[in-house]
Amino acid sequence: MNQQKFLSRTLRAGCVFMALLGAAGGSAVSQTPPDTPSDQPAPPTASAEIMVTAPRMEIPLRENPGATSVVGAETILKTTSKSIAADEALKLVPGVKVDNQADGERVHLSIRGQGLLTERGIRGIKVLLDGLPLNDPTGFAPDLYDVDWATVQRVEVFRGATSALWGGGGAGGVISIVTRDGEPHQDPVDVAGGVGTGAFWKVLGETGGVSGPMNYRVSASRTMGNAYRDHAAYYATNLYGKFGFAVGSSTHLTAIVAGTSFFNENAEGLNAQQVAENRRMANPDSLTYNEYQQTRRATWGLTGQTALTANQEVAFSLYYRATQFTESVPSTVQHRSYDSPGAFVQYSINVGSGAIKNHLSVGVDIDGQSIDDTKRPNLDGAQEGALVVSDQTIHQGGLGVYLMDRVDLGRQWGAVLGVRWDRNTNRLDDKLKAGGIDRSGDANFDKATGRVGVTWNPNPSLGLYASWGQGFIPPATEELANNPAAFGGFNTNLVPATSQGWEIGARGVLRGSLSWDLAAFRLDTEHDFGRYRVPGRPLETFYGNLGASRRYGIETQLGWSPSPVFSAQLAYTYSNFKYTYVESLFGTYSNVYMPNSPTSQLYLDLQVTPIPNLVLGLGVVLQTRSYVDASNLTWAGGYTLLNARAAYSWKGRWHRGEVTVALLNLTGKEYIAFTEPDPDGNSYQPAPTAQLFAGVRLWLGPD
Repeated sequence: MNQQKFLSRTLRAGCVFMALLGAAGGSAVSQTPPDTPSDQPAPPTASAEIMVTAPRMEIPLRENPGATSVVGAETILKTTSKSIAADEALKLVPGVKVDNQADGERVHLSIRGQGLLTERGIRGIKVLLDGLPLNDPTGFAPDLYDVDWATVQRVEVFRGATSALWGGGGAGGVISIVTRDGEPHQDPVDVAGGVGTGAFWKVLGETGGVSGPMNYRVSASRTMGNAYRDHAAYYATNLYGKFGFAVGSSTHLTAIVAGTSFFNENAEGLNAQQVAENRRMANPDSLTYNEYQQTRRATWGLTGQTALTANQEVAFSLYYRATQFTESVPSTVQHRSYDSPGAFVQYSINVGSGAIKNHLSVGVDIDGQSIDDTKRPNLDGAQEGALVVSDQTIHQGGLGVYLMDRVDLGRQWGAVLGVRWDRNTNRLDDKLKAGGIDRSGDANFDKATGRVGVTWNPNPSLGLYASWGQGFIPPATEELANNPAAFGGFNTNLVPATSQGWEIGARGVLRGSLSWDLAAFRLDTEHDFGRYRVPGRPLETFYGNLGASRRYGIETQLGWSPSPVFSAQLAYTYSNFKYTYVESLFGTYSNVYMPNSPTSQLYLDLQVTPIPNLVLGLGVVLQTRSYVDASNLTWAGGYTLLNARAAYSWKGRWHRGEVTVALLNLTGKEYIAFTEPDPDGNSYQPAPTAQLFAGVRLWLGPD
């Protein structure tokens, strides 16, 4: 199905879905639109007015016993140059490492090292977009292509082992992304455009507001670019509709209709000699085999909350995704069709009076996925051979049952306790039956996890917390479906990776102008996943439980606003991540640093408003060296980068406007963005030198 037909189907189905929902709501829908979430500064404060929902309950930040950061719309828009990927939006969140693989939308993302060496997508982190999970039943989020960062209102990042809240997707933490709602007095049309280095351009159109009973926002964007290296072009189309309904005085519904189409060429990593010869070149194999990825996806979802009584509430969501995925790699060209339904329901009740109050929640997560998967040999240039080397259907299911209790112990003390049981099921139907052998089979995993935390807030400007939690990561589709023993069938040697860890932290506000957050943690893991190769199939990658690790770290976030014309924000992460034992592609080791894990990461952002309507900013990025593989014999050097930006805004009778200019890596430093262990030595991903971007945004409507 081509892109036009796919997006057309998405829009038609969305219109029917909205028409049915609107008819069901009818005259019972309140005329009052839901409140738009207020923007919050990037550094969290001790104020009880900041509410977070990533812990599966609405809770004041100061009462949440876990390291949590909130990034608001103003920070995202002012400190990003392209608004297309998570690396810009999350750079002021400590504990998070984002590797932008192609200077575009495709990223690797980890929290406290969970997901650090994931070859594709995001592992061990629960990702929510307007309350709908982007993870599959194994906890794997294949990409973030559905997110148009220019439309995001706020991002909550909850760091630490949270499988007791979110199952296999929450071993490292939670990222909850919330886009803007329509506003009662919103400008009729919002348009934006940007251009920059690497033939980059992006256009965005957006409209929203309140129309009778409905609060709505609809956006569409188109992005194209040629990244820094050869064979790294990308383009994307995003359509997104968000529709809110207040049914009576006790129920709120939000419907989501979205379409995503994304394509990127894959330049692959280089070895050290190739970097020295031409750091912009593509890996020769990526050119020979025309390596690329293409994703087309349609999403429909409905979330809601209804108050049963003054102290009881039910929350729920229903969603369905249809995805078509094609990937060309040196060994094969793979085609996959995904059907991914899911739902959750949660019942909450507040009980108790006086000094001790309980906020109890019990819930069920149910999700599924059906994958039709075929592979044919890649002869060259992504030309497919006639031979079929894999033809199978994979059926996956996830069931999670959880219980949480937030306990208020007087005005200063609080506690949160959670337990959860998960079952992950995988069934493979082998249609190929290579050699006359049917390799159909099952791979099922069960796990119970827990989490407990306490908070102490002796005064409104100071909060302390401590927590302990468990995590687990079941084998993902890629790990299961790449069978080293045969063509087709499951890799039956895999078990879930597990973890447990503690953290202590403090956050507060000093004299109303300095907000700070400090957390220290330890995380121990078992059965970590790793990559390996087998003789006779040198172009393919397989996965096993190859190691265990011990991780220590310190995360610091500061925000200082001494005057209306100046502000500073700082995010610093110290990481000491070591394998206690690992069987790697390069040998067996103990007590060695994990690859791609720098000891220190720092981002400093300074902003000044010298005259009204003009904002100037300066960013400093620092990263120490990181090892390439578990031998710790080679490494990528550390670096310090300088970024500069300027934004000027104005207001007319029928419009408002803003023009921005950003210069990244303004000294033109050559450095390695990140590395991956690779037996062929193709471990290095060179980063762009100096880049220039400019954009304009107009809000059209009467004053």
